[in-house]
Amino acid sequence: MTTLLRRAALLLPTLLALGPGAQAAAPPTPTALTAQPGAGLRGLWIDAFGPGLYTPAQVKATVEDAARLGVNTLFVQAIRRADCLCLKAAVPAATDPELTPGFDPLAAVIHQAHARGLRVIAWISVTGAANEARPNTRLTHVMRTRGPQAGAASWLSRRPDGTWQEGRDAWLDPAIPEAADYMTQAALSLVRHYDVDGLQLDRIRYPDGGAWGYDAKVLARYRAETGRAGTPAASDPAWQTWKRQQVTNLVRRIALEVKALKPEVWISAATITYAAAPTDLAAFQKTRTYADVLQDWSGWMKDGLLELNVLMNYKRDGVAEQGAWYDGWNAFARQVTMRADGTQAAVAAGSAMYLNSPAVTAAQARRAVQAGLGWVGYSYRTPTADVYGQRQTTAQGFQAALALLRSPGGALAQPQPWGDTAPTTRGLLGRVTGSAVPGGRRVQAFQDGQLVAEGHTDALGYYGFAALRPGPTEIRVSGQRWTDTVPVRGVVRLPDLLVRDLAAEPLAPVPALPPARP
Repeated sequence: MTTLLRRAALLLPTLLALGPGAQAAAPPTPTALTAQPGAGLRGLWIDAFGPGLYTPAQVKATVEDAARLGVNTLFVQAIRRADCLCLKAAVPAATDPELTPGFDPLAAVIHQAHARGLRVIAWISVTGAANEARPNTRLTHVMRTRGPQAGAASWLSRRPDGTWQEGRDAWLDPAIPEAADYMTQAALSLVRHYDVDGLQLDRIRYPDGGAWGYDAKVLARYRAETGRAGTPAASDPAWQTWKRQQVTNLVRRIALEVKALKPEVWISAATITYAAAPTDLAAFQKTRTYADVLQDWSGWMKDGLLELNVLMNYKRDGVAEQGAWYDGWNAFARQVTMRADGTQAAVAAGSAMYLNSPAVTAAQARRAVQAGLGWVGYSYRTPTADVYGQRQTTAQGFQAALALLRSPGGALAQPQPWGDTAPTTRGLLGRVTGSAVPGGRRVQAFQDGQLVAEGHTDALGYYGFAALRPGPTEIRVSGQRWTDTVPVRGVVRLPDLLVRDLAAEPLAPVPALPPARP
């Protein structure tokens, strides 16, 4: 999200030139649509880039303010840049000087929010490694153990020339097997140790620009799994497909591992919606979301891996066509919620409160709700453009936003709990072992003799499927077969399947399958 903040800062003068609250004529009000999972979600992002989570007093005020605003779900920044605003994660605790020593912000928020009937979704910057402006000082931090000084053991994503900085940020590469496992274990540690209602995967992608993933280890994997020689260009479709699969593999592993621990925990992602919206899947595959940062969130929803898609739909009504872009992305996301098992994923529109006047934020929230979606505002700390531009205090901006969001007809006018249950409650997870090239192997799932799902193993040999019907399921991979039973609730773990001396199959798009039979 910080990348988007920097980009938005460059665009902010255009907004200011129009005057506070300036906007184009409002588009026609959408007709209210049939509710779907997530339609009742009213959320607020609580970031850790400034005050709000650093002290017990701040956490108390944050939760009280959220309750006054009328939201029912808090998206609380937990794992930020491979460090945590908590004390029990697999990654080291944050070392911000403003943070009260020995204080566990995540635990405090959960305790106080749950007491008020609010859900807490832990927000994780999955591939975030560091920001040079405020580095974590602990010796165990990944930048000290696997950073730029680690040589061949580094886990950082790199450009073709070997550089790793994107602005002042460092990113972990999901195509490095050990890094992917590290990111998975970080996410799982929150589910094990905290009573979270969900996880939100942020930065679950490659950095902007396309020319990333050129670490020598990643290139060696790509050549071994695909049989291709040389160094691919950033625009090479095969290279893009392979890297996109690495991101999807990480989503799959996290989702299924979490569901194996706690099936009721929601799997969410903060997803990219750059520029104009697509109208169909073919157009989506030409967007920067899919082709540049390599994030296939439409596919994640269809496959049951992503249960709650919160669009980072950071548009400014009144600036060019951005109001129409906002509505367009909401409409497209709602069109692609149907999953392979006939159930639906949830969608919420994320509005950039920090880029807009309270009037625009209220209008965007209202349009999202009328379109049958949930709504989430970014963010508690910067609730208006005037706060972001340091022309207004946070308290002043929050009160101004609250007044309009809670006004008659506003999205938060009638606060109520969000009680939907997570739609993905079952699946299977397995692993191929014994091969020098475990990644990129095609895996098929059959029920009643019919192919119902298909995918590929990741670099560590893991594979899995969600949203399957319960019952006997046969897995086929590289000549091996295993039958197990998908439970009504939970994720079954298959025994390791031993595969020796078989080359990986070239990665190809998985064909569309007919919906699973009820």
